[in-house]
Amino acid sequence: MSTYPSHLAHPKALRSALGFYRVTAIIAGIALFVLIAAMAVKYGPAKSPGFSAVWSPIHGVIYMAYAAAIANLGIKSGWRLQRIVLHLLTGFVPLLPWVAERRVTAETEELLSREEAQAPPGRVGR
Repeated sequence: MSTYPSHLAHPKALRSALGFYRVTAIIAGIALFVLIAAMAVKYGPAKSPGFSAVWSPIHGVIYMAYAAAIANLGIKSGWRLQRIVLHLLTGFVPLLPWVAERRVTAETEELLSREEAQAPPGRVGR
């Protein structure tokens, strides 16, 4: 019998999801800036689409990993679908993946602290 709320994953699973999310958020933020640079080269005075042709699919894979990390963390944290969808939009605006990562990390760490403090001794999932 679990001592954790039904909407919340076990703390160990939640920490794992948070770690994956944090890594993908940082990488997605960097990848977005590289994509902006690639678009500037493609549509700028040089009109050179070579780098963009290579980077765009890579960026797409990185964003999909970020989206998977958001969905994974959101489901394990008990987020509503609306929050997950809105959070997915952070991957389209420069800097927002990093801002969202800091806020979500702080919120999730607080949630984990509360849940672990209420767990009986020996049941904490670290």
